[in-house]
Amino acid sequence: MVLPDKTIFIQGLNFIVMIFLLNVVLIRPIREIIKKRKGLMADQMDKIEGFNASAAEKVADYEAQLIQARKEAGEIRNTAKDEGVAQEQAMLAEAGKEASGLIKAARAEIESEVKVAMEQLSKDVYDYAEQATGKILGQA
Repeated sequence: MVLPDKTIFIQGLNFIVMIFLLNVVLIRPIREIIKKRKGLMADQMDKIEGFNASAAEKVADYEAQLIQARKEAGEIRNTAKDEGVAQEQAMLAEAGKEASGLIKAARAEIESEVKVAMEQLSKDVYDYAEQATGKILGQA
């Protein structure tokens, strides 16, 4: 069994002094370092959150610009397509007019050639009729 004597008070006083010294020498500086680290980490997290918010805002802006650019490209494409269709219609109408003119000219030429041929044939019909009649009747 342990008998208390005067050394127990010295040991108690030694313990209290050592706690005080350890607190001054080790525990307070460690606590201050931990506080500084927490502050630094909080600042870094704020910067990271700010960067993420800025990045998200830039991505949203980029996507909005991309959508706008696609819309404008679609409008330009549709405008060009409409202009192309209008030009195509104009070219087809012009080609139709030219073809119609050529057809009319060809028909007129054919009709004039038919008239000339008919006149020639009607002139020659009497000669051919006389020759055919002569052959039929036996006249050479």
